[in-house]
Parts: sequence; C-alpha cells; structure tokens
Amino acid sequence: MSLNDQQKKAVEIIDGPVLIIAGAGAGKTRVITHRILNLIRNGVAPHEILAITFTNKASKEMRERVHALLAENVEINRPITLQGQPFISTFHALGVHIIREHAGILGLTRHFSIYDRADSRRAVKEAMAECAIDPKKFDPGTILNMISRAKGDGQSQAEYADRAQDYMQETVADIWEKYDAIVAKDKALDFDDLLLKTAQLLGRHEQIRRHYAAVWRYIHVDEYQDTNKVQYQITKYLASAHRNLCVVGDADQNIYSWRGATIENILNFEKDYPEATVILLEKNYRSTKTILAAANSVIEKNKLRKKKNLFTDNEDGEKIGLMISYTEADESRAIADKARELIAAGISPRNIAVLYRANFLSRVLEEAFIKKQVPYQLVGVRFFERKEVKDVLSYIRAALNKESPTALPNGGWADIARIINVPPRGIGKATIAKISAGQESSLPNAMRAKLANFWKLLDDIRQHVREESPSEAVRFVLQETGIEKLLRSGDSEDEERLLNARELVSVAAQYDHLPPEEGIESLLSNAALATDQDDLATDQEAVKLMTVHASKGLEFDHVFIAGMEQDLFPFKHLDEADTSESEKEEERRLFYVALTRARKKVYLSYTIIRTVYGAQRINMPSEFIDDIDRELIDSPHEPQKPSGAKALFIDF
Repeated sequence: MSLNDQQKKAVEIIDGPVLIIAGAGAGKTRVITHRILNLIRNGVAPHEILAITFTNKASKEMRERVHALLAENVEINRPITLQGQPFISTFHALGVHIIREHAGILGLTRHFSIYDRADSRRAVKEAMAECAIDPKKFDPGTILNMISRAKGDGQSQAEYADRAQDYMQETVADIWEKYDAIVAKDKALDFDDLLLKTAQLLGRHEQIRRHYAAVWRYIHVDEYQDTNKVQYQITKYLASAHRNLCVVGDADQNIYSWRGATIENILNFEKDYPEATVILLEKNYRSTKTILAAANSVIEKNKLRKKKNLFTDNEDGEKIGLMISYTEADESRAIADKARELIAAGISPRNIAVLYRANFLSRVLEEAFIKKQVPYQLVGVRFFERKEVKDVLSYIRAALNKESPTALPNGGWADIARIINVPPRGIGKATIAKISAGQESSLPNAMRAKLANFWKLLDDIRQHVREESPSEAVRFVLQETGIEKLLRSGDSEDEERLLNARELVSVAAQYDHLPPEEGIESLLSNAALATDQDDLATDQEAVKLMTVHASKGLEFDHVFIAGMEQDLFPFKHLDEADTSESEKEEERRLFYVALTRARKKVYLSYTIIRTVYGAQRINMPSEFIDDIDRELIDSPHEPQKPSGAKALFIDF
C-alpha cells in the first residue's frame, strides 16, 4: 500500500530481466526490499535470492530492512517456513564467499589473507626492487593504480603483458608479475583479486558457474551504473542460467569513471537482455519542485543517459540561493554565517551540508566554521592531517631543527623518519637509527653520499625559511624536494594531493606580513593545533563538510555547493589543454548529484577572486549556474566588501 504504481510494477514482476531506472530520491531501496519480500511470498526460497550492493553500510541497511519485512509478514511465517535467508552483500564480500568455497583451485586455504592498500603498496615496492626499477622514476602508487585499473577491467597479468604498447605498460607488466608472486607467497589476495579471481573461477570452470547460477535464481544489483567490467562479468555469469536479473541504477549518477565504473553497463542492459522490462522511477520523495526543476534542466544536456524527468508531490519550496563573494575567505565566512543563522532558526546542524568539488577547498571552510563557532564535521581527513600537507610541514620542521650546515638535526627525528624517503631515496629505518645514534660514519660510502644530499636539501630549506616569506618557503619545499614532481606524475588521486599541497602555499601566504621565521612558526603552531582537534563522531550534531563524491547516497535539508567557478566545478584537470566530452558529462552528473542531495534548499556559491597555488585568480561563474532557469534562482545580493582586502592590480 505504501508503493506508487511504478514501484508496485517493479516489485510484482517475478521472472525475467528487469531494469529499474531509479532517479535520485525515488525510493529504490524500498523497491528492492519489497521485491525480495514479494518473491518469497510467491514461493521463492529465501536462499535462492541474491542482492548485491556497493558498500558495507548499504548492505547492512538492506539486510536489516529485509529481515524486518520478513519477520513482520504473517503470510510468510504461516504456513510457509523460511529456509535460510537471502544472501545480501557487497561485490567484494560475495567474492570472498565464492573464493573460500573453491580456495584449493587457486592454491589458497579458506583462511587466506586479504591485502589492504598499505600491504599492496609494500608488495609493489618489493616487486620494483626485484625488477631493479628505481622508485624515483616510477611512483609505486601509480604502478599500483594501473594494476588495479587493469584488474577492474578483467585483465590478468598475462593479458596485460600481451597488450602492452609502450615502455610504461611493459614496466608495469614486469612489476605486476613479481607482485603477484609476492602476494601468492603470502597465500593472500588483494582487494581487486577478490573480484578478478571470482570472475576467473566462474568463467573458466563451468561446473562452478553452473552451481552458483543454479543456487541464486533471482539476482539483484544496486547502483548498477557504478559497476566496472569485472563486476559486470560476474553478474552476467551468475544470471546465465535463469536470467532473472534485476538491476537498479541511474546513468545520471555515474560519477566514478576514474575508479573504472562503466556507464555503458546500464546503458546497454537492453542489448544484453532484449526481453528486459524497463521501469522508470521518476517520482522523487526527497526534494522540492524547485530543486528538481533545476536538476532536470542541468542533466538534460547530457547525451549519455536514459531519458527521464523527476517530479514530486512536494511543495514548490524556496528558490535556489546564489551567493557571490570576492574571495574564498569571504565565501567561507558567508557560508558559515548562513549556517549559523539556519541553526539559530531551529534547523538541526546535522541537516546542513557544505559540498565542494575538490578537497583543498575544505581548508578555508574549516577556518571560517571554527572562527564563527559553528559545529562542523569534516567527512574525510582534515586538511592539516592529510599526508601531503604533513610531509611539507615535516620538511620545514626538520630543516629548522638543523641549526647549521655541519650539524645533524637537533631533535625532530620523527620528522626525519617521515620525509627522508618522500620522494623515495633508498634510505631505510636501520640507517635512520644509526644516524640518530651518531653512527653515520659507520655507514657505507654510497649511503653517506645519499645522506649528504638530504642534509644539503634541509640546509637549503632552512635558509629559505629564514630569508623568504612563508608562502615562498612552502613553494620552495614543494619544488626542491620533488614532492610536486612526484604528485604531478601520478593518477587522479595524486592530482588531488597536489592541489592540497599547493593549497598550503595559500595558507602560508596569510603569514607573509610577519618576519619570515616568525611567520613560519605561526603557521606550524596553528597547523599543530588544528591537527590536534578530536575527530567528530559520525552522529554529531554538526554541519557536514564533504566532497560531492562523498555525499552520494546522503540527503540534507539545506545544501551549500561552494566553489561554483569555471574550471573548478566543472573541474579542469591540471596541465590539461581541453576536457573531453565524456569528462564534461561526468562533471554535469556530479553537479546533478550535488543538487539532489537537498530536501528543502540549495545555495550555490562562487568567488570573484580565488587564491590558487599562492596566486590570485579572476574567476568566471560556473556554466552550470547558467544551465538553471533564472526564475528558479534568487536574485543575488551584491558581494560585501572583502574584509582586510588589499588592492589587486591586473595587467591585461
């Protein structure tokens, strides 16, 4: 009785493939859980039902809701007796289940180990050493990401090696071979293996494939638009016998192509299953009509999508707010002030979120929320806790602890240990222990030469810190240490780290009015205080600060979207001359996701000037703002005069 007509249709179909296009806030989890309930009411044994989600949180929530529905349904318990329960898990948990039952085929035991990211990175470094490959030339993190992406595409090491087209790919293939041997020696699998090995078991062993295809007669996959090639293949194998595959998703919310998610999986579902029933869930239960009108007007420009138009019975609601500020500091203060105003009006802080496209924007937002005493929770790592930021600050602290070119650092050995191999220099922990004990003279000549270069680098940093402005000193550290070069040569995650490291230049510029050493000391002190703040509990009554990617699946009454500037949102990658059409469409989908997180009100915010990498940049408003009908947007107020602003001279 609680389902609308389209939801009922999706629930009542028993046999055959089903594609459910579920728009944001359309109640897809309710549909999946009630569909499972209806299957069991129609005589399907619970253990014959499989439901796959993407996160542990989502699978736990779905499992609890299904169990609650089954427990309260009298028709099922009398006279039907439940045999087992539906199998509800993530793709990775499903892989562990299948691999454990057939571990011997893979040369494993049921109790095999699973490598986490740190384990995998260590194994890659070990493999590089065995291949005599210099980690200064090839970043281990980049190598690991390339292996991970290839596994997500369903490639084995041998297949990757056969298809290698250049020196980089050939090098990765060689490292991958050694890496696999190291993992195998540990009787372990990494996270990507949990999917790849599962697909290989199902694809290469007909008996195993037929067994699971018979066990799970009815299969459900949530967030189908986020599946990669190997997850697609696993799903296809499992549905090969009965073809009772129900997938739920929304091409308009495909925002993880950088992780290997393939939008074609959901767009081509009807080609894979021509007999499929397609159901559109367009009724939104979350947002106001104004928010949905804005979201629809933005996403309709995309070509790679299943056409739909979200609607709602909710009220029209308030117009979308447009906040214009001179600088990022003014923007953050304005957002913090508005959040404080909402809280004073009775809005719970946990129902307010500030979203941004790039992580580095969080730093100035945090400062404003602290100064305005607005409770907040940063979803993810706080700015001064990020590795790349801590690395740069550790270089400065280590340099300041080295009082003269001939002296060893006066303390600060934790900082030395942290950065002596960032970027990699081939200096190990045993060497650090010896030099900290005053035994550097006992080391081999080659190692002493490496150390001499490192001490010289610290001396140069110390000189710059004492003579140059804080922002120039931080910029010098980024360039001379090789951190900037290392992050430039990496993947999209490293690009994000580089943006964070460059943001530290902008932070340091706030202390440029002080004498050099005093400015650096103030920067280090404030960074330490920020780092020492206790983590906020997940259920804390606090405004949430997070990236748009992190917000997917969440909803809030009031949503601020900061940094709505061209080349920031939509985002333009560093050193990229142009953006491909597929990247443009994904950026638009990301904005669509941001808009549809809001239940009652959206605020779009942009700055006229933003400091990026220590330099002020004049901004154009994001093209996404123009995609929205102007009648849906409040007339913006003129930006207030920037507090403490200096004259800006622009040479055209």
